[in-house]
Amino acid sequence: MSDHLFLQRAIHLAREHSRDGTAGPFGAVVVHDGKMVGEGWNRVVDARDPTAHAEVLAIRDAARRLDTHVLEGCTIYSSCEPCPMCLAAIYWARIGRVVFAASGEDAREAGFDDALIARELKLDWSNRSVESRRTLEEEGREVLDLWKRNPLKKEY
Repeated sequence: MSDHLFLQRAIHLAREHSRDGTAGPFGAVVVHDGKMVGEGWNRVVDARDPTAHAEVLAIRDAARRLDTHVLEGCTIYSSCEPCPMCLAAIYWARIGRVVFAASGEDAREAGFDDALIARELKLDWSNRSVESRRTLEEEGREVLDLWKRNPLKKEY
């Protein structure tokens, strides 16, 4: 299948699942070796989960189907440019290619504005709008040190 066909599937998922207005107009498909291995659509409202974006759900579906957390060699097709959270999930999954239709600007014009998040990510914690406080540093580092030395750890 071509990029267009996979992207059309992502757009179809967005259109189909947002008709009743309860889901956002976003769909995504993950492809490996020319086969669709995961798909998702925005389920933030009905799942009562602010992380239930189309790309995240498509990644979860692909990881489950492929029985791995590493999606190297995969492409994700999204009806819209991934938001910062979804882009981070794409990087964590090690997906090497993203193909999308609508732009982030198109999404902003439709009422999905992630510009604040993008700006906040560039700031030091002390300058972000979300209040933060660091404490128990030693205990936090101790857990990470234990992990580093654990011979049973699975790298990711």
